[in-house]
Amino acid sequence: MANLAFISTAHIHTKGFIDNILKAGDGRRVVAVWDDEPGRGQRYAQMAGAPFESDIRKVMDNPAVDGFVICAENTRHRPLLEQLLPVGKPVFCEKPLVTTAEDLAAVRKLHQKHPVPLFCGYFMPFEPALQAVSRALAENKAGKPTHARFRNAHHAAYGKWFDSPDLRWFTDPALSGGGALMDMGTHAVHVLRSLFGPVTRVWAHTANLSGIYPSVDDFGIIQMQFASGIHGTAEAAWIHNGGPCGLEVMGSEFSILPEAGTYALCKPGQKPSPLPEAPARPTRMDRVVAVIRGQVPQDELDRDLAAIFDCAGIMAAAYRSAASGTWENPGV
Repeated sequence: MANLAFISTAHIHTKGFIDNILKAGDGRRVVAVWDDEPGRGQRYAQMAGAPFESDIRKVMDNPAVDGFVICAENTRHRPLLEQLLPVGKPVFCEKPLVTTAEDLAAVRKLHQKHPVPLFCGYFMPFEPALQAVSRALAENKAGKPTHARFRNAHHAAYGKWFDSPDLRWFTDPALSGGGALMDMGTHAVHVLRSLFGPVTRVWAHTANLSGIYPSVDDFGIIQMQFASGIHGTAEAAWIHNGGPCGLEVMGSEFSILPEAGTYALCKPGQKPSPLPEAPARPTRMDRVVAVIRGQVPQDELDRDLAAIFDCAGIMAAAYRSAASGTWENPGV
């Protein structure tokens, strides 16, 4: 068994997570749902076939719970983490972990005191294609990398995705911490940080180009200088009606570029050479269950948590930079 408790159901991915649990057929189940908006929580509890509990303390004290799934609004993660980490059970928190440097410092300190498995809704680095890229970089297949870009974008603004009362918070900076860059750019940053290590300087630009959700950005770019000397660019948007997304890595011998649903080594005058696909690692609800069952090595969890912490610092620095127009230090 893997008994999960949902702590808030605000996030757009909540339904997909519950669907995963209901369809897995491996003993995973939702045993409790808490939400600070009872009507919303009760709807998702009914979907999950689980009881709704209005008292978060009762969920935290429930001995049947094996792990927690936080799907709250972005800026409400810290107070929930402060309650859940001391319980001593694995915690999945939707991305981003937190949205400010102050919150990041507090959560880092708390996790040092209560070092339970902690991870986020990042999934891209664990998929077969990017696992193959990671292996190719480790084997120096591209030569010395010089710069990399990751674009993560969709048409959420044009599709009016956030008109729903449940999802309107995505367009309220007090709850979201930012718009498309915070929502989509954090995935791009997590990929680049996972592949290339710590970042020393951050510069960013954000804008609202469509006017559809004018309180937050619907487009943004982050420039990152990595400690290794590599330069990275993360681009995000809610106004992307088509075209390429994904990773581009420029190396001294080859580039690594998207090719037919995977990635390939590319060089002028040569036919692209697809990278051999690598096995996927568990993500999202599969990762929660695998962690509960002791199937994820501790060193893998440690590496990813370092990337998650750094990613939160980079995103906070990016929004400071967008406001100041200067390079910012992401360290906390």
